[in-house]
Amino acid sequence: MEEMPSVLMSYLRVTQHMSQQFRTHFGRLNLTFPQALVLNVLGEEGPIPISALAERTGSANSTVSGIVDRLEKLGLARRERSENDRRVIYVSATEKYQALHEKAATDVSGYFNSLLDTMSPEDKNMVAEALRKLDAVLAAACEGPGRT
Repeated sequence: MEEMPSVLMSYLRVTQHMSQQFRTHFGRLNLTFPQALVLNVLGEEGPIPISALAERTGSANSTVSGIVDRLEKLGLARRERSENDRRVIYVSATEKYQALHEKAATDVSGYFNSLLDTMSPEDKNMVAEALRKLDAVLAAACEGPGRT
């Protein structure tokens, strides 16, 4: 009987493969994966404060701010100050991004789903359920005793 690979090693291999796929796909558009991820959130949620954008992408505010700087230079994102609270800066995707998105399928979740479409519905459901369970265990560990 073949030895079962460890969950950690399987996870590392999967993330490595995913990173390679995303780099290749978004590299053709001269975008990095983090830039594509930020654009994906902006495209889904519209104008959003940098702090909320950072939270949605799992990044630090300073990291997201640097990504937005580069996206602004590419003409794909713009910043606007809130009219109600001048301290808050909203970020939104531009029309140029919308055109790129429609033309080249830059949507991160759409691209990921296209990769998963090669799997049977049963296998996709099994993977999704396993990832939900892993997410729940990891979230509980982060909130456990001695954690903040």
